Amino acid sequence: MKRSLEPILADTLDHAPAVVLLGPRQSGKTTLALEIARQRPSLYLDLESEQDRAKLSEAELYLADHLDQLVILDEVHRAPGLFPLLRGLIDRARRAGKQAGLYLLLGSASLELLKQSGETLAGRVAYLELTPFHLGETGAPARDMLWLRGGFPESFLAASDAASLRWRLDFIRSYLERDIPQFGRRIAAETLRRLWTMLAHHQGGLLNTAMFARNLGVDVKTAGGYLDLLVDLLLVRRLPAWHANLGKRLTKSPKVYVRDSGLVHALLNIPDKETLLSHPVVGASWEGFVIENLLAQADPRVQAYFYRTSGGAEVDLLLVWPEGRRWAVEIKRSLAPKVERGFHAACADLQPEKRFVVYPGEERYRLAEDIEAIPLAELSQRLHSA
Repeated sequence: MKRSLEPILADTLDHAPAVVLLGPRQSGKTTLALEIARQRPSLYLDLESEQDRAKLSEAELYLADHLDQLVILDEVHRAPGLFPLLRGLIDRARRAGKQAGLYLLLGSASLELLKQSGETLAGRVAYLELTPFHLGETGAPARDMLWLRGGFPESFLAASDAASLRWRLDFIRSYLERDIPQFGRRIAAETLRRLWTMLAHHQGGLLNTAMFARNLGVDVKTAGGYLDLLVDLLLVRRLPAWHANLGKRLTKSPKVYVRDSGLVHALLNIPDKETLLSHPVVGASWEGFVIENLLAQADPRVQAYFYRTSGGAEVDLLLVWPEGRRWAVEIKRSLAPKVERGFHAACADLQPEKRFVVYPGEERYRLAEDIEAIPLAELSQRLHSA
């Protein structure tokens, strides 16, 4: 399946010496990198392979022989000592007249990799994030299947819902037992599974770290560290509350979401659409699904928030552009959505340029003079070109 990030990645490589491609495991980073490799002289090294790591025993000498190629380093967080070498090699290539397209670095943990690369490759590196499949890639007719199964390629493309669920359960187990220990975190797999499951039950709720800590039997700082880890691994999103000097009492705690809807359903043992539609999490699952799809299509510079006051004014998703433009998005699961008083009150406070209600129907129409009901696929496309 064609990834929408492919032309953006190719263009970024044409202008930056190094590109860091972030994304959770199994989101398709390697497949995308190998597709890029087919289009230009390239060398691919998987740092989870003993054979490829052996090639880098004298890394500076080996990489210096390949300055005429794009070198793709997969799971690069496994070799943090490479970053100072890459800086010297990039500077050497620049002096020789090659300014761009030297290194593509793939990694599954954002904070760790951003810190390592930012400290040593400042001014020489660009960052992109590859999400699992989104609606712009699968097409609008696949919306409900994408919602149920989530966007991880092997889950979405599985032969049946049962096979998809099996893959997601195996994915969760391998993350807990194999992947997370690779990042040096000594966390009991069962404890982290319980937290992940709690987050799925709490999908779209306000973050209450103290509550999670009590339920896990750990202190608040420890529970916060576990949550930070899931955010760092790009598996959980903390959606911040919008703060402004509006003279109102605003909710300040972030909302928390398991980012992939398919993982929400696997953690809650929801095997099919019929079970999902009768489950209490259905509304929150749809809300998280809409948010992830919209942000996957938005310009990376667009900041996402929610807005809530003690007086009941609320917006599910507030999109803010660097120049100050704002879009207010309300998310409804109903085929006949109604705008509530809280949305009108929030828009009076925020004065957004556009006001939308995303719903699961097929037609776009006005709910009020300045508010449109709009299908998710259409708003995703509009946001992509905004």
